[in-house]
Amino acid sequence: MDRRRFLIVSGGVLAAGATGGGLLAATGDLPMPRQIRARLNDPGGTIPAVPAGQVELEPVRSEARGRDVGVFTAVPAGHGDGAGLPVCLVLHGASATTADFARFGLPEFLTATVESGVPPFVLVGVDGGRTRWEGDGQSDDPQRMLREEVPMWCAERGFDPSRIAVHGWSMGGYGSLLLAASNPGWLRAVAVLSPAVGGGRLAELDTELDGERIAVWCGTDDALYGAVQNLAADIPGGPAIAEFAPGGHTRSYWNTVTVDALSFVGRSLM
Repeated sequence: MDRRRFLIVSGGVLAAGATGGGLLAATGDLPMPRQIRARLNDPGGTIPAVPAGQVELEPVRSEARGRDVGVFTAVPAGHGDGAGLPVCLVLHGASATTADFARFGLPEFLTATVESGVPPFVLVGVDGGRTRWEGDGQSDDPQRMLREEVPMWCAERGFDPSRIAVHGWSMGGYGSLLLAASNPGWLRAVAVLSPAVGGGRLAELDTELDGERIAVWCGTDDALYGAVQNLAADIPGGPAIAEFAPGGHTRSYWNTVTVDALSFVGRSLM
C-alpha cells in the first residue's frame, strides 16, 4: 500500500489522493505528511522485559569539542561485541548525558527491536553538551565530532560506520535533524522524538532534509507539538512517518514509541 495515499487515524483508514497541493487534515488547515497515526491508548511507557547485550561507557578525548566525552555503546543481546554491525547514533536531550542511557533502558529497547525481527545494529551515543548540538562557534563543535570523530571511534570498536543512522529526542532530535541537513545523503535514516525545533541553524537548512529518510514522533500534549507539526509540513515531500499521539515531553511518552523509532532506523541499515 502506498503510504502517500492513506491516512491512518484512530484505527480507521481514510483514502486521500496524493495531489500537488498535499494532504489536508479534516480541519482543512494542516498539510499532512505521508503518514499520521493517532494512538489513543498509551501502553504504559515501560522498559521492555528483555536482556541487555554488551554495554560500555568510556571517556574518549574529542578534539572537536576540546574535552573528554562519554562514549556509550550497546549491542543487542545475542550479538556478541557487535563486530561488523551498522550504527545508530544516539543524541541526548538537554537534561541527559550518556551516563543516563542505561537507566533509560536503551540497551533493552535495542534488544526488543531486534527480537521483533529488525536486522541487528548497535547504538553509539556521545556527550554533546547543552548547546543544541551546535557548539559555541569557537572551540566546541559537536557537529564536527559527530561527522568526523565518531565514525573513527565506531571503526575502532569493530562496528561498520559505512552504514549509519541517527536517533535523538528533544534537543537531541534537533541535533539529529541538523546533522542530516548539514550532511545530505550521509545518514541512512533520522528518527526523532519531540525534537526541540524552532530557530537555530536548522531553520536555514531544513530544505536540505530528505523526507524519505525522516520519521518524527511527538506527543499532542507537548509544548513543542505545534512547532513539530510545522516542521513536518515544511520538510520537502513530508517525512516518511509523522506520528502525533497523546503524551507530553516525557520519558514515559518516549518509551511508548522508542521501539518504533529504532525499527525505522534498523530497517534503513540493512
